[in-house]
Amino acid sequence: MHDPNATYAPPYPVRRNGTTIRIGVGGPVGSGKTALVAELCRRLADRFPIAVVTNDIYTREDAEALLRAEVLPAERIVGVETGGCPHTAIRDDISMNARAIEELEDRFPDLRLVLVESGGDNLAANFSPELVDCAIYVIDVAGGDDVPRKGGPGLTRSELLVINKVDLAPLVGSDVAMMVRDADALRAGAPTIPVSVMHGDGFDGVVDWVAAAVLERRWTPATSTARADHHHRHDHDHHHEHEHEGHRNGDPDHRTDHQPA
Repeated sequence: MHDPNATYAPPYPVRRNGTTIRIGVGGPVGSGKTALVAELCRRLADRFPIAVVTNDIYTREDAEALLRAEVLPAERIVGVETGGCPHTAIRDDISMNARAIEELEDRFPDLRLVLVESGGDNLAANFSPELVDCAIYVIDVAGGDDVPRKGGPGLTRSELLVINKVDLAPLVGSDVAMMVRDADALRAGAPTIPVSVMHGDGFDGVVDWVAAAVLERRWTPATSTARADHHHRHDHDHHHEHEHEGHRNGDPDHRTDHQPA
């Protein structure tokens, strides 16, 4: 039987170069993760150097989509074939993604941001803090306006929640305002932004959030304990500082504003 109090030792010693912010992008299949990554690259690539790591189970479809969109030079986009459940490669055995990131950091010493896009997964999926510094979780209105109430670590433990495809809300009968309220009730102050990635509605807020994370090392920590995932605990000793001038002791699952180790 799994011991929920057991600490978790990462299977790969993650190396950080001290200058690059690693941001995870997770969410269910079809929520718009790749579109969000592409739009962030379009809007931010002229402000600081960016690279992307995508995850697919058996293909490199998402990486190929980014290459076709020409949002970054090809050498800055790496596709990882996980060969299994998407959450395994971002939370349980992070070695493939960690190596991909480190190779990019070695290839581009001036790199400031690596976006790590997970394969599509359920609401229980979240990134290991050994892999990324903070995470964006993407849901969409077509999945149902009750999704934020269901909780799960993807929703409650991500530093930014994006509710995508708000332009479709009238067509699918979703109440966007209710989705934001329900999410805010579970997220302990971490922001929720409703957007239409395709049409640009609300997306400036996502761009500003990412820019602040990269340039100022600043974001609201994901401190929610609502409907927590007790399956994994991560033990790490990074130094953390955030806007509340505290050190988050006691729950190493969380990331805060910090200078990467």
